[in-house]
Amino acid sequence: MTDKAAKYAVRASHVRFKGAVMTVVSDEVEMPDGGTAVRDYVVHPGAVGIVALDEAGRVLLLHQYRHPVREVLWEVPAGLLDVDGEGPLEAARRELHEEAALTADRWDLLMDAYNSPGGCDEKIRIFLARGLHQVPDGERFTGIAEESDLELRWVDLDEAVTWAQSGRIENAMCVIGVLATARARDQAWQPLRPADAPWSAPGAG
Repeated sequence: MTDKAAKYAVRASHVRFKGAVMTVVSDEVEMPDGGTAVRDYVVHPGAVGIVALDEAGRVLLLHQYRHPVREVLWEVPAGLLDVDGEGPLEAARRELHEEAALTADRWDLLMDAYNSPGGCDEKIRIFLARGLHQVPDGERFTGIAEESDLELRWVDLDEAVTWAQSGRIENAMCVIGVLATARARDQAWQPLRPADAPWSAPGAG
């Protein structure tokens, strides 16, 4: 936590709703003018996303239904940080295996971001996976619920950038991942960070 954030002390905190994944909290927070304000927000475990890039320069996109927005969105493989003791890189390896039936020889860190810091503490970490291999048929994961209806498509990276710019891709993690990958490629991969770079948990600053 920064010195600036530390002065916004929490006087009281109340859990308004607790679900299977997310919790809604109301905090009474001290303000710089001497008053207090109530801030409602969603507590989220955080998530990882993976831009899987093949040797032909294509990225793997998933077409998945998202009920809160009632739309089927183009996304990168992704998942929650909801397994005890599992770090972001381990979660990313698991999600790439489960959602895309792929493994990768090389992992790099593309980007860390807060999805919607005005109302949710969700923090995401997006990886670039290269040197891809198909998971053998007998070791593949069988998706359930929405994941049983995924469409997978390989899309040229530059075309995926166009999809993002034109509004065809609206999922924030996918937009960030695609644009960050194109930028890193154009800079000979120099902006990439190690996949195991330090990670601060959501809300930790």
